[in-house]
Amino acid sequence: MAELRVGTGFDAHAFEEGLPLVLGGVRFDHPRGLAGHSDGDVIAHAITDALLGAAGLGDIGSLFPSGDAIPEGVDSLVLLADAYGHVREAGFRLVNADAVLIGEEPRIAGRRAEMRERLAAALGVDPGVVNVRATTTDRLGFAGRGEGLAAQAVALLERVA
Repeated sequence: MAELRVGTGFDAHAFEEGLPLVLGGVRFDHPRGLAGHSDGDVIAHAITDALLGAAGLGDIGSLFPSGDAIPEGVDSLVLLADAYGHVREAGFRLVNADAVLIGEEPRIAGRRAEMRERLAAALGVDPGVVNVRATTTDRLGFAGRGEGLAAQAVALLERVA
């Protein structure tokens, strides 16, 4: 019988003027980006945490501490690929990942396939293994007020022989 592991991830960042908005590895035309040491890609960060959690390897902050020598504004897909490398070294492969963006804007429906492809490419998996969707909070909370964005993700891993 296969050993399966599930992990969840969550991330949130505030909007900041003058930064590019990157979600799921895709740059959006938006007046504000997400503040953070990296490019602030909450979708990639949530998936990274879900993968690390499922493999029992801690979280994104323990793997990439903000005081580390990681360059400011680093592409979060690079961090995702590196984290998945650790997951693979621990003897696991991704069965599937599902992420949901939480916020009022931007609308991602027209770019969802592109996001899936970018995330899947970073992981070296088929795009059908990665799902990205979005929801609003009906204007409730920080995301509803347009102060930032959040994302949740779940990942299912299988131990490989």
